[in-house]
Amino acid sequence: MSHNLAEIQEGALIISDAHFSVNRPELFSLIEEIYLGKKKIPQLILMGDIFDNLFGGIPYTYKSNQTLIDMLNTIALKIDVIYLEGNHDFQLHKIFQNMTIIPIEKQPVQCKYKEKKILLAHGDFDGALGYKIYTYLIRNPFVLFILRFIDSLTRHSILNFVDRHLEKKEDCNEFTGFEKFVQNRIGNNYNFDYFIEGHFHQNKSYRWNNSNYINLAAFACNQRYFIVKSIKDNELLEEKSFSKGI
Repeated sequence: MSHNLAEIQEGALIISDAHFSVNRPELFSLIEEIYLGKKKIPQLILMGDIFDNLFGGIPYTYKSNQTLIDMLNTIALKIDVIYLEGNHDFQLHKIFQNMTIIPIEKQPVQCKYKEKKILLAHGDFDGALGYKIYTYLIRNPFVLFILRFIDSLTRHSILNFVDRHLEKKEDCNEFTGFEKFVQNRIGNNYNFDYFIEGHFHQNKSYRWNNSNYINLAAFACNQRYFIVKSIKDNELLEEKSFSKGI
């Protein structure tokens, strides 16, 4: 099931899976260029896992992210910002009040671009039953309250453990058999012109009949982002590589 959203704008900038942290600060410079007006865009679409660890209702996770949070909030006062929650960043309505926040239960979200039907998702909306139970529990406000309470009593031992685990995680591996995986999962279950998601970090596109599937590159892996452009030859996104000062 998909939910409806406003139209995607020409020239919108899309970022997925930046996993921003003290160990992965690369996103900061790109957002700073938008914040300072050096990179002018009409719309910013954040496709989830923008932060490696940001949970609404857990203030300790705001601490190392606060400068980037503040810049994004300022940007959202000037242009349309759409943020699809991921599995590393959720309950974000508590943090980003001027953005359109799309939680997991409303993904994939349906948009329109030049009469084309676009579906957007972070990518973790349809996991196995065990994963669905986990995602429900970890996003539950009461569970987050208990987590916050225990973590505070133990001098943030839980969140520090999570940080150490994430530092060791390899996020840029190739997914063998990915096309078959997504075709079974997406191809016959939704009606769309374009289905765009992140999460899997594969930077690959496929076309089935008249439908186009795009798995976005993870900014954390190669500092790639995307610009929405006029459709030509079945293309929708122009891939860009960000280097500070270029």
